[in-house]
Amino acid sequence: QVQFVESGGGLVQPGGSLRLSCAAHGFSLDDRAIGWFRQAPGKEREGVSCIRSSDGNTYYSDSVKGRFTVSRDSAKDTVYLQMNSLKPEDTAIYHCAAALNIRVDDSTWSRTDRYDYWGQGTQVTVSS
Repeated sequence: QVQFVESGGGLVQPGGSLRLSCAAHGFSLDDRAIGWFRQAPGKEREGVSCIRSSDGNTYYSDSVKGRFTVSRDSAKDTVYLQMNSLKPEDTAIYHCAAALNIRVDDSTWSRTDRYDYWGQGTQVTVSS
């Protein structure tokens, strides 16, 4: 059974850091792009970042570029999202999702319909 388990969320003060993890169970990430999405109350789910296993390409939304870094540990079938300089507007539930590498590129990585499997999410709250 395919399953994603996200972890690492929590409460942090503005300017702080968190590292989210997305661990895959039941399949390998070797031929998958992994995207991170977030959804705040009353808002649509938005793409935050993505890493493609085929070539290591990474993608970021403008709102997190320069503050967030996505990385992958293939031996552990785990993808990480390092989040620095967090802002209150980063508060949301963060989900990871998997897509076939060929369905993701610079113009499509943030589209939710490109992803086949989704995790349950982990809450990130940025507040003083």
